[in-house]
Amino acid sequence: MDKLISISKLSKILNLVDPLTKKPLNHTLRYWEREFKEIKPKKINNRRYYNSKQVEIIKMINFLIKNKGMTISGVKKLINSNTNKLDVNDNYSLKADYYKNLIKSKSKKILDKINKIKSYGKKNSS
Repeated sequence: MDKLISISKLSKILNLVDPLTKKPLNHTLRYWEREFKEIKPKKINNRRYYNSKQVEIIKMINFLIKNKGMTISGVKKLINSNTNKLDVNDNYSLKADYYKNLIKSKSKKILDKINKIKSYGKKNSS
């Protein structure tokens, strides 16, 4: 069974958080849900939950809008175009950029965990 992520947790993962109140900006995800037919969360007790495939689509949408400065209509065209499927092999493509960014962030998390494990057994020298 696919793991489901709540809308608030996904907002936090995507760093869609109000800088002052630290509350998740769920309205952004609800707006994208209306704009992109690929996003269809499962509703349980009137709460939205996303599966892993939808989370990946939303992460890509977030990356293209926030990091690459694309418009919603531009992202729609990219997602709906067949060239998007061919785009994966092009090292300079937007999708390749997204995956490079994803690998960098996952590598950093792994490295942080390794360093934390290494330092766990050491005594404080102070």
